[in-house]
Parts: sequence; structure tokens; C-alpha cells
Amino acid sequence: MSTATIKYIGDLRTEARHNESGTIIFTDAPKDNHGKGEAFSPTDLLATSLASCMVSIMGIVARTHDIDLGTIEAEMNKIMFAEPRRVGRIEIKVKFLNGPRFDEKTRQILVRAGMTCPVFLSLHPDMEKEIEWIWE
Repeated sequence: MSTATIKYIGDLRTEARHNESGTIIFTDAPKDNHGKGEAFSPTDLLATSLASCMVSIMGIVARTHDIDLGTIEAEMNKIMFAEPRRVGRIEIKVKFLNGPRFDEKTRQILVRAGMTCPVFLSLHPDMEKEIEWIWE
């Protein structure tokens, strides 16, 4: 069985169905590439996947080490490069909110977890990835 089924639904939009859960997401071409920008673009999802993966892996590691994460919020900015058109840079701010103060060892564990998530390791090494860690 495939992981997802993607249908082109016209007007530069797709519908992607996660086959196991039935969850559906839509994509739309961005305004700067002939679309309406009314949903995540495929390249938005690529960059969003990085932030989501980093936070998820930190959650797994926190569970393993019995670390109370509090709330984590990640803000993502994607920058497109030209010739060829591609995601050239992803900027992510990882903010630890409403949680305990972390000592240096715990911070290193969490940072290492985020920086070794499968999406991070799958992206081309030439893609710029700027990660800012904010420990509130």
C-alpha cells in the first residue's frame, strides 16, 4: 500500500490523502509561481516538514530521557532561489515556551535530536538551513 495518494484537482491545486489515516491536505501553487497561494505550496510543505520533524524527534528524545518540554513552537521561513527554481534556504526559530529552564546538557540533547531528524538529513547539503534556538 502506498503512503499517500495525490490528485491534481485543477487550477494548480492538489489533494493529498494519507492512506492510513485518511487525512487530506491541499496544496496550491504560490502567487509568485502562477498560483493563488490559498494553501501550502509543495515547497512550503518541504520546509514545514523540516520544522515538524525536528520538533517531533525532540519530543521522542524528551520522552526517552524523561524531559518535560513544556510547549515548543517553531517558526519557519522558506526562501526560494532561481536557476533552477528551488528551496535554497530554510530559516527556523525553535522556541521553548512555558517549560522548565534547561541546563546545558539537556539543551545539547535537544539540539542534537533536532539537527539529526530524518528530514534534516535527507535535504541536500547545499540547501542553507539556519536554525535559531530560543530558550525562554
